[in-house]
Amino acid sequence: MSRNRVIYQSEAFFVSESAASTGSENHAQLERVQSANFSYTINRQDINQFGELARLDSVILDPPTVNTDFSYYLTDGYNERALGFYVETGADATGKGRGIAQFASGQMIGGSGQNAFIVTSPEGIDINTITGTSTGESVIGIGNCYLSDYSLDMSVGSIPTVSVSMEGANIRSDADALAIDNPAVDQEAGTALGGTIALPTPTTGLSAIAALRPGDIAVSITNFDGDTIADIEGDGAAHVQSVSLSLPLSRTPLDRLGSRFPFAREVDFPLTITMAISAIVNETTAFQLADKLNVGAKSAQVTLKDATGLAAMIWTLSGAKVDSESFSSSIGSNQSVDLTISAQVGGINDYTHGLFVSGANSSGVYS
Repeated sequence: MSRNRVIYQSEAFFVSESAASTGSENHAQLERVQSANFSYTINRQDINQFGELARLDSVILDPPTVNTDFSYYLTDGYNERALGFYVETGADATGKGRGIAQFASGQMIGGSGQNAFIVTSPEGIDINTITGTSTGESVIGIGNCYLSDYSLDMSVGSIPTVSVSMEGANIRSDADALAIDNPAVDQEAGTALGGTIALPTPTTGLSAIAALRPGDIAVSITNFDGDTIADIEGDGAAHVQSVSLSLPLSRTPLDRLGSRFPFAREVDFPLTITMAISAIVNETTAFQLADKLNVGAKSAQVTLKDATGLAAMIWTLSGAKVDSESFSSSIGSNQSVDLTISAQVGGINDYTHGLFVSGANSSGVYS
């Protein structure tokens, strides 16, 4: 029987270890997904000539643009590792996000990208409760996906949420989950990569954390105390209302004559990570901007704890400097301050500049 509609209960989101991956052990289901969107655009150039009003043809000069974006609740680092980021694993990880390897190190090395899959079960069935695949499942596959933006939003009254954008090279649809063809292409030859994909059985996930709570988030920006007008640490410090981390990974497609697809999509450097903090102002400190123009780089840390009080994830922004501090005050509302600090990503062996992350999850993602 055909479906009348598709809703969230019937969908599961998977990513592959690489574009050439085919085995179920090389695919992972993302947990706590809240939204998933995909689209493609074909750019054509009309061919007209004198003597005829309508075009002779409409030819494709550039490869199609394929995009997917999705969001999920932050838990313990499992999703980040599945997406190719480096997360120091284990609740007792020695580095605690303070400099083992760059969070973005896995995205800084060229490759063929990942594949993304949205699997849809028959109407009315929770896909995570299905034991084994069935012919009633359909699959949308997006090939050669490169992550282009990662952002994390944490605020009072909201569950910490991650938003991700990816750029792909190809998209295909399979009506039967038992026969999924690889959606990736050989980017140099411009032909289908080939191979049949086996996805793992959908599950609720490996993480024991349903979601992290805003009341369990600790923001430490002690190193910047005295470098801002607002008192941001200690007694009488400003009350933090929200923190956001933005890691843009814009990429330039590298083309050449004779190739229908870009042979690579490399990250544009330098790469700047931004942390934005919004708080209710309590006190101000002694400050003179002229004396702060040559202040050195410092670090900021955000710790997210689980319901038992143990650290679930720790984010450390190293080599950071204050970019702006903006105050707002009006009748009927509290005075607030918006603070923006940023740092640039260093090389994969640079442990003093960039974003470093540790997470409690130590489960194997790909085997």
